[in-house]
Formats: sequence, C-alpha cells, structure tokens
Amino acid sequence: MRLRPISNGMKKQITIDAKNKKLGRLASEAALALRGKTEADFLPYVKDLPRVTIKNVDLIAFSEKRLKESDFLRYSGYPGGLKKKTAFKVAESDKREVLRHAINGMLPKNKLRKVMLKNLTLEHGDE
Repeated sequence: MRLRPISNGMKKQITIDAKNKKLGRLASEAALALRGKTEADFLPYVKDLPRVTIKNVDLIAFSEKRLKESDFLRYSGYPGGLKKKTAFKVAESDKREVLRHAINGMLPKNKLRKVMLKNLTLEHGDE
C-alpha cells in the first residue's frame, strides 16, 4: 500500500515576524516551515510545500561580533578564485541575504532544496 498525498491545489501560507528574533532561531523556524514539518501530514518527498513569508527582516537582532567573525565564501573554480566577504559587510548592504544564507544551510541537501527556497519570501517592512 502506497501513501499518496492529497493536494487541493492551494499552497498553505505561513507568515513569520522577525522583529527582535535572533538570526539562528529564526532561520531554523523558517527551515522547518519550508520543509513542511509544521503540518500534520508531513511526507519528506512531497513537492507541494507551504509558502513562507518573513516580515520585518530589518529588525532581526544581529550580534555584531558574530557577524564580523563569520565569512561568506565564493569559489570560481580557478586557482586563486576564492572570494571572501564578512557577514557584516553583506548585512550592511542587505540583511535579507544573511538570513537567506542561514536558511539555505539548514535545509536538506537534496533535489527539493531549490523548490523550498523558491517558496521563501523575505520582506523589509510590515507590508
């Protein structure tokens, strides 16, 4: 007997308020919601995942020391092609990228990862 998920065509909408929350705790909460583990009918292989919206990303409680210690690395594939930026520099330009990077690291490394990240929306204000 195989279990088949029943889909009604509508994706569930989950909204998280980021005001005064720590980066890691917020990222883990969002990763669980993106994966669908907050639902009672969770199945790890289902593609019909909920949409997650995070509001007030500007008001996340970052610790400055931690941001200066952690690095964002990019490698071009060529010798000497390692680019390094501190999370503090990235957060100065856009705090959403720091949160997206943290959530990305907490999602499972499989084919559904891209699908999960497409369902993530990060908003600056209370729009």
